[in-house]
Amino acid sequence: MTRIAIPIAREIRIPDAERVARELRSPDQGPRILFFTGGTALTETCRVLVGYTHNSIHLVTPFDSGGSSAVLRRHFDMPAVGDLRNRLMALADRTRLGFPEICDLFARRMPKNASPAQLRTELETLAQGSHPLIATVSAPLRETVRHHLQIFQRAAGPQFDLRGASIGNLFLTAGYLENGRNLDPVVDIISSLLQARGQARLLLDSNLQLRALLKDGRVVIGQHLITGKETSPLSSAIAELCLVDPAKDNAPVRPPIREEIRDCIGGADLICYPIGSFYSSLVANLLPAGVGAAISRTPCPKVFVPNTLPDPEATGLTLADQIRTLLRHLRADAPNAIAIEDVLDVVLLDPYAAYPGSENPERELASLGPRIIRTPLTVRETGAIDPLLLSQALISLA
Repeated sequence: MTRIAIPIAREIRIPDAERVARELRSPDQGPRILFFTGGTALTETCRVLVGYTHNSIHLVTPFDSGGSSAVLRRHFDMPAVGDLRNRLMALADRTRLGFPEICDLFARRMPKNASPAQLRTELETLAQGSHPLIATVSAPLRETVRHHLQIFQRAAGPQFDLRGASIGNLFLTAGYLENGRNLDPVVDIISSLLQARGQARLLLDSNLQLRALLKDGRVVIGQHLITGKETSPLSSAIAELCLVDPAKDNAPVRPPIREEIRDCIGGADLICYPIGSFYSSLVANLLPAGVGAAISRTPCPKVFVPNTLPDPEATGLTLADQIRTLLRHLRADAPNAIAIEDVLDVVLLDPYAAYPGSENPERELASLGPRIIRTPLTVRETGAIDPLLLSQALISLA
């Protein structure tokens, strides 16, 4: 057990058995742990965390530019919703009557090798309610889903490419269009359908793209090209990341966050910069104006949990480099006014993991400011983050 004091006027034990047991008894009263996140790296942790708190907050990146997300974005000039859907599914109450049916429906992807006519027919049967996947959903939920799929049908028209499309993404897209290009109302609907044990919101609701300047001078635009999941990994390290607006010839932009997002940050009991793709899932969330300032004004612990396995996006970055990069973006709103301790005060490290850079992280990071806490976080056989250990560590710190 690790015991340490951090600047929140109480002694911290990791894991804190008493605190963990208390939250396990009353997760509806659990702490508001806020994550800047995206992708699927945190999915399993979310499924465990809901056992300790129903009040976690997930600010999700809307910049995915590959696969079926790219098709939706181009057709409707909208942010990506796939990561948002994944996070809502991870927060769902899996014990709820009817959950397997609604989960299977929202996770369903249209066949990639079917003809356009076959795909339109399948969507039609879903919208009519005769498809086997939707026929098993209970009546009130089924009508809500049918309503949204009918809206999508009308908006998409016959030329829309349905190959690989997620039904959950089509549902969110329909709600976005029905509510005047506002995602919040349909997120509330799907959260209710899934009985989500926590909140998930897109950080921005704008159709922007990520642009990476590489150290070899090349420029890469599009998250799918940065992550290396649909293409080969980048052969040069990332020097800088920014947002660009395709409607303005990919000019760099720094849009402000919404008041609702500032309120989410300001109400957090703990802020976590978690595992995941370092640039496209974490740093991307820190790019809009106002994020760092809102974090600095929030009087709660701010914790960085670095990846314990190799991250293609962080090639060439030591652990110290990652922290310097985080701090630069976290303080971008006012570099001379935002103190390091106001945006990052703890780095959680697993004692058995090998982090890039020095073999003695404490010595290497001593001059950067954040406090280092070593506590078991991984599955020893694989080196991957253990969802239970990470959840208990965060509950102990909150």
